[in-house]
Amino acid sequence: MALLRGVWGVLIALGKSGADLCAGCGSRLRAPLSFANVPRWFSSNFIGYPKKPMTSYVRFSKEQLPIFKAQNPDAKNSELIKKIAELWRELPDAEKKMYEDAYRTDWQAYKEEINRIKEQLTPSQLVSLEKEIMQKRLKKKALIKKRELTMLGKPKRPRSAYNIFIAERFQEAKDGTSQVKLKTINESWKNLSSSQKQVYIQLAKDDKVRYYNEMKSWEEQMVEVGRDDLVRRSVKYTAK
Repeated sequence: MALLRGVWGVLIALGKSGADLCAGCGSRLRAPLSFANVPRWFSSNFIGYPKKPMTSYVRFSKEQLPIFKAQNPDAKNSELIKKIAELWRELPDAEKKMYEDAYRTDWQAYKEEINRIKEQLTPSQLVSLEKEIMQKRLKKKALIKKRELTMLGKPKRPRSAYNIFIAERFQEAKDGTSQVKLKTINESWKNLSSSQKQVYIQLAKDDKVRYYNEMKSWEEQMVEVGRDDLVRRSVKYTAK
């Protein structure tokens, strides 16, 4: 799975597939989508570099996510991911092989497409393309990572007392632009007494406890599905 770390953010609405697959289905998986089609990430434009294909587990998750969402509309993403991971672990080897074979086929096609692009470029064009690719990857890396972690249900970081205060008051504020609201709220924070601020300080402490507990559970799930690369180093060290 190391070849596609960070691509979970590409999971998007599957159109009719989610609704159609879910109709009358149980918790077992449906037949995978056709693997015979040419991968959608192919590009005939040399400027557009093809994306890496989805791994077997990500492909499986992409198919199952809309099904589980339809069956459990009120469930959190983290809960759905855990159920999908459990289903993946229970999947017979023969069914897993379908996804693994699909990934290998797409990966081979991906490499061939890359080679085809490079063969049609001059050395200078190739250098320019590589620079462009690197720039785009660096620019999108943070965004892709954020989307991936959101889809994987990573808990939100704890908020500070000040941020909790801003969020609370911003919803109440009705007049003025965002900048005006923030300026007013900032002045209100400065004018709070120590006892008034203590309320928000305690809320921030409670939020840290929430974050710690949720992260512990989430990281255990990530280890189970083979995504220990997302686990904090300090946690890995403690586990060892």
